[in-house]
Amino acid sequence: MPSRADSQLPRSPLACILPPGLLRRVATANPDALTSALATWQLDTKLRTARAASAARTPGRASRPITFARTGGSPQRTIYDQQHSESQTPGKVVRTEGAPATGDKATDEAYDGFGATYNFYWEIFDRDSIDGQGLPILGLVHFGTDYDNAFWDGAGHMFFGDGDGKLLTRTTAGLDVIGHELTHGVTQNEANLDYSGQSGALNESMSDALGITIKQMALQQSSAQADWLIGADIVGPELKPALRSMKAPGTANPHDDQPADMDGYVDGGDVHTNSGIPNRAYYLVATTIGGNSWEAPAKIWYDSLCDPHLTSTATFSEFAGVTFKQAKQTYGTGSAEADAVSGAWDTVKVPIPGHRKRKPTPKPKAAATKSKPRKKTA
Repeated sequence: MPSRADSQLPRSPLACILPPGLLRRVATANPDALTSALATWQLDTKLRTARAASAARTPGRASRPITFARTGGSPQRTIYDQQHSESQTPGKVVRTEGAPATGDKATDEAYDGFGATYNFYWEIFDRDSIDGQGLPILGLVHFGTDYDNAFWDGAGHMFFGDGDGKLLTRTTAGLDVIGHELTHGVTQNEANLDYSGQSGALNESMSDALGITIKQMALQQSSAQADWLIGADIVGPELKPALRSMKAPGTANPHDDQPADMDGYVDGGDVHTNSGIPNRAYYLVATTIGGNSWEAPAKIWYDSLCDPHLTSTATFSEFAGVTFKQAKQTYGTGSAEADAVSGAWDTVKVPIPGHRKRKPTPKPKAAATKSKPRKKTA
């Protein structure tokens, strides 16, 4: 029988850093959190339909224009203060590209996070902004009152709530959160993965994988040094220590329901839930290869997202196949990178189409030695 919280919180298919299923579980477990969870959920439902509609209208990589006006290498950032309004229309301009810090933490964190995300895509992939064509990056801070979320609207704007202090705190404090949401824009302009089923979980996982990589690159953390926690810098006491763990899905907080492999896959489950499976695969690839995740692991994942054979309805298995193909093309069949990709998907129990694991070469048997007959004794 559904709980009181379940009956009051409407289901929403829209993307966000704090997913609807987690809001529902928190509200069910803690009635004191119901009010803020319900308010956030209702605002998400009201304001994010436009994001889904925008994504649905985006044909993806096929519609991307070719321009020659920009050489790239510099972001175009503008930060607006929404002054706790729930309007999606940008409010007062508080910082523009090249302007000095304002002293307002949310404003300056958003500006710096946009810069780190832009630099990641430019320096590692030679990609000029979210659309590859120099799209201006617009941030709307102080959105709503105690709003427990952050989201990309699909039209060039990222919205940041200040949190209620229990579920989330200032969402601009999470560099991985900023990278996550802006990567939704990259995905929208490439494979445009449908936001449901396994393709929706891949959509979320791509944002987690590249979002955490953006944070690691900014902090110069190797894959071994990183904590692989999503949202650790923005969670309040109810959700500590993080929203999700890529290393150990299902352990990030008391309400975390992510499976670590296909044995726990939830049919019809929330895309944020099932994204734990490809999340762990990326973590395994990065830590198996070693070094920095923004090198081979990110390249394999990003090139797979841009691969023309990756469709908007891709399954986990289809995506695994593309990542394996990209690893072999870039690093060679039998390379450590290709083996890491194959091993990671095998660990999370996602089959790579047409691929059979190489059996280890059997060790040669030791040559049998003939036993000498014993000498007869008198």
